[in-house]
This record gives sequence, C-alpha cells and structure tokens, in this order.
Amino acid sequence: MNLIKTGDSWKFATEADLEDFVWANLKELFGFIPLKRQYYVNGQICDILALRENKQLVVLELKNAEDRYIVQQLTRYYDALQELKPLEDEIDYQQPISLIAIKPNFHRDNFIDKKYHHLSIDFFEFAVLADEFNYYLQIKNLDLDNEKVSIIEIPHQNRERNEDIPPPPRGLMNRLAKCSSEQQEGILKIRQKVLSFDKRMEEISSAVSFRYGNCNSKASKFCAEFYFDSKGIPIIFLWLGLKNNKSDRISRARIWTDWQDNALLEGYVSSGIGAKMNSSKKTLLNRIQIMNEIAENENSKYRREYKYTNQYFKDRNRILRKLNNSEPLTYEERKLLEIDANKFCIVQGGGRINTYKFDHYDSLNGLVDVALEKWRKRL
Repeated sequence: MNLIKTGDSWKFATEADLEDFVWANLKELFGFIPLKRQYYVNGQICDILALRENKQLVVLELKNAEDRYIVQQLTRYYDALQELKPLEDEIDYQQPISLIAIKPNFHRDNFIDKKYHHLSIDFFEFAVLADEFNYYLQIKNLDLDNEKVSIIEIPHQNRERNEDIPPPPRGLMNRLAKCSSEQQEGILKIRQKVLSFDKRMEEISSAVSFRYGNCNSKASKFCAEFYFDSKGIPIIFLWLGLKNNKSDRISRARIWTDWQDNALLEGYVSSGIGAKMNSSKKTLLNRIQIMNEIAENENSKYRREYKYTNQYFKDRNRILRKLNNSEPLTYEERKLLEIDANKFCIVQGGGRINTYKFDHYDSLNGLVDVALEKWRKRL
C-alpha cells in the first residue's frame, strides 16, 4: 500500500489505497465476506458491499479524511438498496441492512446526525501506526463501550508528497487501476509535476478526461490532459507549439510514449482522441507487420501480391512529404520509414532507397516542461 507522512503521523496516500486495503482484509478486520466494491445502484456508488455469515448485507463507506456528511451518504445507499434489492440470490433482505462508516476521525456533526437517525449506523475510527520496522492499521468500534480494536499489518511503500497537492480524484484512481504499473507511475509523476508548478494550476475532471489548467471556463488555458479511450488506454495530451512545436501558436498535441521517458509529438487534435489519427495508426501497424514479413521471408505469401508493396511506397512518399515539411510523425510512420525496402527486390529505377533511422526521441519529461513554460507565458 502507498503511505504518506503528514507531520508526525502516517496515512494512506489516497482513499482508493484505503479502500483497496480494507477490501483485501474484510475477513480479518470484521469477519465479513466481500461481495462488491464501487457498486452502482440507482444513481449511487457504494464503496464496499459485504456479507455476514448469515447473508446479512453490510454497506461500508470509507473516508481518508474528515467528512461531515457520511451519515447522509449511507442513508442514500440504504434507500437505493432497499428499493431495488439487487443481488437477491446472495443477500437476505429479510434482515436489516447494516451500515458502517470508517474514517480517521469523526466530526461532531456526524455524532449529532447519528443521534437522531432512525437507522443503525456504526462508526469505526482508524489510524495508521508505525514502529521501527512495520506499519499497522488500527480500527476501533466507537459504538462499543470497550471500543473493540482490530490491528493488522500494512504492506507498504512510502511516498513523498507535496502537502499542497490534493490526492488523485477517485475517477482517476479507478482509471489507473486498469493500467500497467509503468503507466500508473508515469501519469502520477506528471500529475505531481504539473500541480506543483504553479498555485493557479487546477485539476478539472470529467468521465474520461483529466485536464490541468488555470480554470474551467471559456477563458481557461490548459497545459496537460490524461484521456482514457473506450478500452481504458491512457493517452497524454500537451498544449505545445504548432509546426512540430516550432511555432509560438499553441494547440493540443497528442503524445506517444513508451512510458520510459521516450516520447513523440504525433499530431494536433482539437478535441477527443483523434479518431482519424487512431485509424491511421492501426492501418499502418498492420502494413508494417506485412512489409516486415516480406523483407524477412522470401517465401512470404505477401511477396507475390504487389498491392502491398505499391501501398507501402505510397505511404512512404506521403510520410516523407510530412518529414520534409517538418510535420510531426506518428510512431508507426517512423517505423514504416525504418523498414529496409531494398530487401523487397523490387526497387524501381535501379537505385537504392534510403532507410531512415530515428534514434532520437523527445523526452516526455522535457515535453511536459515545455508545455508548462508555454502555459505560464500564456497566462
């Protein structure tokens, strides 16, 4: 788990980290059976649904910081579940639904709301404890006179954190959960860098996009964006100069990266992910695979079909015109130019064709720096 130090105490880096740990240890902490997490029902999203041994439903709402409205939130979950009664094969709705709030501390308003509420809601207070070698989660049931305590060790990874930077929003963490570890680390590093750059920088979230700029209005100036396509694949956009970043005029540029700091500015997209660019990249990738097979295998079934080589030269000439005009090339366009066409034994005019080698890639970190500086100048 990711833990951060705040003053003399420790806490989970994000609410998602807290939820991950509680979900993985429901049996040991509470004796519950995990059922669903982030469960959507009638417009509400419940953090965790669990069961007792007798199939009684338990709803757990977790907060990584003080929250004055957790009782009202649990009430809405209760109403949605009672009305629709989902998962009836697994849940015994003849028994009352148990509601549990888990927080590091409770505001006095929470106790007032609970005092006059007709539903039974249990308050559990948690803390992250540390000794010389290990970290532990301690949970107390505040509704018992003896404050029953559960303690469990936390496998951890310490992370430094700028206290001025808010934790990643739940939506972003949910998206990152489906990404590779390299993508997760890369995106969180860029986010940290961007939000640390200037006090005016804000994070603007939507269903599939997380933008960074000075505000969310028609007059806003953006510098970076993480966009997640229909398959959950993250795409990075930076606001860079036109004409392959040589112009002072700024536009939204799509960035390719191998998540090892190698990057390319692939083109400019005003909105969305650039469906035309996506289609072209997919088509070129297929052609590259075919041409590599022709180049490496004299008995390839494609070698006798000239439509493939003819199309290759059309693509090559189109890409070379872009290269000569200093237009950005996609990763696939670069790879197509690196194919050794002289191996095709179909070189026209008897001359050899140059093979282009693109050893130099931009630094992703460097492109982010450029986008930040350009953003500050625009402000």
